[in-house]
Amino acid sequence: MSSLTHFPARTRLTALGRAELTLLVRNRTALFVAVFVPVLMVGGIRGSLQNADLGKAGTTVAEAAVIGGIGMALLMVVHANLVSAFVARREALVLKRLRTGEVTDIEILTGIALPAAVLALAQCGLMTAGGIAVLGVSAPARPALLLAGTVLGVVLLTAVAAATSAVTRTVESAQLTTMPLLLVSIVGSGLFVPLSLLPDRIASLCELLPLTGVMTLVRAGWTGGVEPRELVGAALTTVAWIVLSVFAVQRWFRWEPRR
Repeated sequence: MSSLTHFPARTRLTALGRAELTLLVRNRTALFVAVFVPVLMVGGIRGSLQNADLGKAGTTVAEAAVIGGIGMALLMVVHANLVSAFVARREALVLKRLRTGEVTDIEILTGIALPAAVLALAQCGLMTAGGIAVLGVSAPARPALLLAGTVLGVVLLTAVAAATSAVTRTVESAQLTTMPLLLVSIVGSGLFVPLSLLPDRIASLCELLPLTGVMTLVRAGWTGGVEPRELVGAALTTVAWIVLSVFAVQRWFRWEPRR
């Protein structure tokens, strides 16, 4: 690891990312969860939504399934995977050793997150293409907005994962500490069922959840027809959660195991 200190930042990030990718590929369980679970969720949720009346929300069952699949990819590939990765590197003293050189804290965290971020973006792209080619959904109405929402989701959930790792003692316990955000997001952030179908009071509360802003941007990028005020609100909510998560990382992130 000390050899990284003699190279420029880009080279150090590439080396860290390559090392992390190697570890991810060797961990078959994490790789299966990251690659296949979001795709399997698309098929399962599509079947469960067959009797749902989504016409009022201006979407179809196939669109809802693909949009939800993108949200699941962000949650599983980025958040769940990175919490385990941060904890594993901390407990193995990798983070402590990296900090003894010239590698900055942001480079360490970014390098560890890089493979998961790239995999999540690639998987979202494949689900988008697959939804159009296989499920027959319409092409995204505003692709740039869809991409912006997805990238913001990667940034947000990377920061949330780093913050969550601070309260995660072991890799095994990461399955428990990542569960609340997963469940809350599936139920209340509009992954598969738009918030417009919920009662107004409940929908207003759900708009404040961490992933709701991201999913609003993703859904608007796909279906269009969303008012600018709603898009601005979704973006501001997402940025606010990113700022809060970064603050939590700066304050509580642990670079060494608890003794």
